[in-house]
Amino acid sequence: MKYIKTLVVIFSFVLLNSCSDFLEINPIGKSTTPVFFSDMDGIRGAVPGAYATVYEYYGEEFMLYPDVASDMLQVNTVGETSMTSQYNYSSNPEEEITAVGRIWTNAFEALANVNNIIKYQPSLLQEFPENEDELRIIKAEALFLRALIHFDLVRVYAQSYNFTADASHLGIPVLTDTPSSDDNVARNTVSEVYAQILKDLKDSEEIYGDEISARSSYYATKNAVHGLLAKVYLYMEEWTNAANYASLAITSTPLAEGDDYLNMFLYAIENDESLFKLNGKLKEPEIIDFYDYGTPLGYAGDKLITLLNENQDDLRLQLLNEDTSGTLKYAKTDTDINDRYYNIIVLRTSEMYLIRAEANNNLDNIDLAIEDIKTLQARNYQKNVSEITVSENTKETLAVLIEKERSKELCFEGNRLYDLTRTKQDIIRDDNSTSTVKEVLYPNSLFVLPIPQKEVDVNTSMIQNEGY
Repeated sequence: MKYIKTLVVIFSFVLLNSCSDFLEINPIGKSTTPVFFSDMDGIRGAVPGAYATVYEYYGEEFMLYPDVASDMLQVNTVGETSMTSQYNYSSNPEEEITAVGRIWTNAFEALANVNNIIKYQPSLLQEFPENEDELRIIKAEALFLRALIHFDLVRVYAQSYNFTADASHLGIPVLTDTPSSDDNVARNTVSEVYAQILKDLKDSEEIYGDEISARSSYYATKNAVHGLLAKVYLYMEEWTNAANYASLAITSTPLAEGDDYLNMFLYAIENDESLFKLNGKLKEPEIIDFYDYGTPLGYAGDKLITLLNENQDDLRLQLLNEDTSGTLKYAKTDTDINDRYYNIIVLRTSEMYLIRAEANNNLDNIDLAIEDIKTLQARNYQKNVSEITVSENTKETLAVLIEKERSKELCFEGNRLYDLTRTKQDIIRDDNSTSTVKEVLYPNSLFVLPIPQKEVDVNTSMIQNEGY
């Protein structure tokens, strides 16, 4: 992939024990990648660097896009923002500094870093057998990250898994090694992309074996692997696998309650319900400015506010700024600026309950699905489960309730667009939406971003998305 290759000629790795200082390795001028990975210090420095490059695209347009392009967010359109095109469904393949080009570029750069770790790990294992346990875990982490990056890219640049009956429509290139500058890499089918995602996650799970990790959720532990498997199987509509892996994740990490629930967003706490989060120490990405606590560019629309106001005891109302309707999930306003963490939670237990509820509902296990919804509502309404009543008792009505709970629980966390497209729904915005586009009907080519034109221009095997 020529364009991506030219963007990744400099591999950036974070030095060990530092998430803010980068060691730039230029394969041509300073040191080759093989030399960098010739000892344990190299791969030890590469691992935090890999996490940092994933944080980079999560903290910028990737987390914003699925909410900006959906139906529950309003955007302040006075002046241009980096997400204006996506909000108005006018994305252009020529855009390099908006979501179109930057998600593609930053995610593939992160993928290149992860692939190097996986590529050179076996030779280090052979040369340093005394570090076998450490290198084994490093490979498991890298496999999880590679699966995550492919999953992220295929959701942005390809239609949902169930868009065709066999997922044979175009996805994104599956890269398990960094291509050379002469390679023209084609897009794999969505089915092939998901097959690679599952392979990496299953391989990671196998490496971890039966051991229970005591490491924090800043790392790709076995708990994170189970959480991502549950989410991937949800998108694939493989309901039994989705429910089973969600159960494993739930068993590993308890649901956050009360102030602990609020504090995992408002403070940088170590122990929370996150299965995997990205370390944001001393970072201030675009997502922070976009959802700025005082004057947010993006804020809750009427549809979301109405949902949250259905119960005035809902804890989640405390994460919405009363004056601006902006989210406080990224605020961290009371933390000393010299020690501020803008962590980004990627997977958490509340989502696992929602995944299991949706999976069980589709398996006709209605009672089990209701129990999971009641557990979440009890936490959110600060009641005992025995005090919660769910009147929805059919598959159809419960599906609507689960969607509503997902909308409230996961708002501003980069899921809404994908929830709508994977369930084949239209996007219908509030009548007073500030966007020039009030509805987008399913199916639609606009539900995916275009492949950056620069990639298409230099890569003769690259096919542009329909409609662009």
